[in-house]
Parts: sequence; C-alpha cells; structure tokens
Amino acid sequence: MLSVPTYNETGEQIGQEQIDEALLGGRLNHALLKQAIVMYHANRRQGSARQKSRGEVIGSTRKLFRQKGTGRARMGNVRTPVRRGGGCAFPRRPRDFRHDMPKKMRRLARLQAVLAKIQSEQAAILDGVTFDEPKTKRLAAMLRVLNADRGCILATNGVDQTLFKSGRNLQRTEIVDVAELNAFDILSRRRLLFTKDAFATFRQTAAAGKAGD
Repeated sequence: MLSVPTYNETGEQIGQEQIDEALLGGRLNHALLKQAIVMYHANRRQGSARQKSRGEVIGSTRKLFRQKGTGRARMGNVRTPVRRGGGCAFPRRPRDFRHDMPKKMRRLARLQAVLAKIQSEQAAILDGVTFDEPKTKRLAAMLRVLNADRGCILATNGVDQTLFKSGRNLQRTEIVDVAELNAFDILSRRRLLFTKDAFATFRQTAAAGKAGD
C-alpha cells in the first residue's frame, strides 16, 4: 500500500490516505509514459504550414530571355524557385502529426503518472480547504507552504469555479476536474495535489477500472 500525506491549509500534515499500488499498475512502465507524452506533444502540433509551388505563384510564364547567345546563365520565367519571389521547389504542405493510443493505454498512463508522483513524494491531499469567493493571494500562500508554488496541478472533485478563479492567474498552476487529468498534465508539473473528495473519486475510479479489466 502507498501512503499519500494529507495537509491542511497551513501546511500541517494532519493524516494520510492509503491506495493500493496495484490499482495504479503496480510497477512503473517508463516506455508507456514516454509514448503517452509523445502522443500529447504530437497532438498539439498544428501542422498548418503551407508554401506555394512555382505553379501557384502569380507571374508571367514568359521566358525572360532566349536560351543562348546572351552570355548569361539560362533563365526560365519569373516563377522559378531560383529567383527572388518565385515558388518553392519542394513546398511544405499541411500535415497531420496526430498520434493515437488505445483508451486502456491512456487510462493506464494516467494511473502510472500518479504512481510516479506518489513514489517521488510529490503528491499530496488537501483537506478542509473551502473558498467562499475567489482569493488568489490566499491560494498562493497555501501553495507556498506546500512547496507547490513552483508548479503544480490541483485536482478537484468536479468543476470548482471559485477555486479555479483563485488560481487562474498563478503561473505554472493548473486547477482541473479530477476526471480531466491525463498523464501529460500530471508529469508536466512538479507537484500533484488532490482535494480530499477528488482523491476519493480518483481511487474509486481506479478500483472500478481494475475490476472492469
């Protein structure tokens, strides 16, 4: 069993939660995590670069001067790639860089990312943290005492608009619904934080997925 420490708003450890490492895939599969990260990076690429070929550049097709007898190098029309303003010899075209992974592999990669954070002692649970109104200064102070101000992702149980508005202006801080977590977001931040309800939901979802397998 793995232990995840639980902290209050002042950064004091008030307990810990247990989770079976078998629910998170057991041992770390580094190849799977790399494949997931490569996929998420590739899927963010636009691939919209496009250049014009010589046939698409506006200009006359008349040969600039005769082939022989002028003492100069032979020259075609103004749209040739060797002239300024001409088309490209091998123009770039829109390209789809997307990669795909089966749903079960994506789910396992997310569980493995959480396992990596827990094993490296970069995961924690927040208990008793409620915001009646958006307070960025209060959230920033809380993250500072938890050593999460240099980058963290905070998972909530559902969409918490008050908490989201409190942290949307903080650099390197993401506040997301626990159901929207993925391996890339988890591994791209230094710390992984759960609210207590979010961690219970995550553990229940992991157990349900294990039973379904």
